Amino acid sequence: MRISKGHGLFFILILIFVTVSSCSGQERFEKQKITIEGRGVSQTITVELARTEAQRNQGLMNRKTLKDGEGMLFIFERDQALTLWMKNTLIPLSIAYIASDGRIFEIYDMEPQNLKTVASSRSGRYALEVPQGWFSRAGLGVGDRLDLSGL
Repeated sequence: MRISKGHGLFFILILIFVTVSSCSGQERFEKQKITIEGRGVSQTITVELARTEAQRNQGLMNRKTLKDGEGMLFIFERDQALTLWMKNTLIPLSIAYIASDGRIFEIYDMEPQNLKTVASSRSGRYALEVPQGWFSRAGLGVGDRLDLSGL
């Protein structure tokens, strides 16, 4: 089989594109809808799941927007003290620390690109990042529960 110069260049460009795409360092996140219930309110939110260490390290870094009703759920293998920060995160967020039973036990507001860590006061299994103020706008707060049965 003979490849013409034009076709050879085409194949080289495709190879470069595939190589650059796979080496971009950007993790892919599975999306899932979860429901949060409390105080007579029920809200469904679409979350990206950060299950692996690489996904948790990337988080919402370098994103320019995040709509109400969207977020990222950080999933840890075991209950532990949780600590997150806003390195390279461009949008203001609220973070909820969540126990293994799905109950929210703390919520904090976090400022873009702030390198100060925000630690949970006790062990948790999950952390949910959403646009800053979303929990209040949705009528949700500490003591409310996420349905995590589908994870």
